[in-house]
Amino acid sequence: MTVLVAYNETPQGEAAFAAAVSEASRRGTTVTILVLTPQPESAPVPAHLAHLLETVGDQEVEVAFRLDTIDVADAILDHAERSDAQVIVIGSRKRSSVGKFLLGSTTQRVLLDSAVPVLVIKAKH
Repeated sequence: MTVLVAYNETPQGEAAFAAAVSEASRRGTTVTILVLTPQPESAPVPAHLAHLLETVGDQEVEVAFRLDTIDVADAILDHAERSDAQVIVIGSRKRSSVGKFLLGSTTQRVLLDSAVPVLVIKAKH
C-alpha cells in the first residue's frame, strides 16, 4: 500500500508533496508520486521534483508519469487503483464558482469518484 500524491510544479503540488510524505511517514508506508505533466517514461525526473526528492530522507518514494492521452482525474484514479493507494493527496487552488462550472474540476472528480480517502491540501501563500 502507498500514499499517492498528484504532483505538478505549482505551490499546490509542492504542498501536496510535503503532506504526502508526512502522511506516508505517519502511516509507515511508501509514497507514490504521479507527475501530472506528461513526460515519456524514459525521461529523467524533472529538476523541480528532483530537488523535492532530496528532502524526504529515508522515505521510500516511487515516481510515475501521466500519459498525455489520459485525462488528469482519470490518471489519478487509475493510478490509485493500480498502486493500491491507501489515500490520495491532491493540491487545490481557489477558483470561482463560474470557473468551476465552465472548466470542471479535477479535484471534484477525484473526490467524488475515488474509492479511497482523498486529502486535499491548499498551498500557503
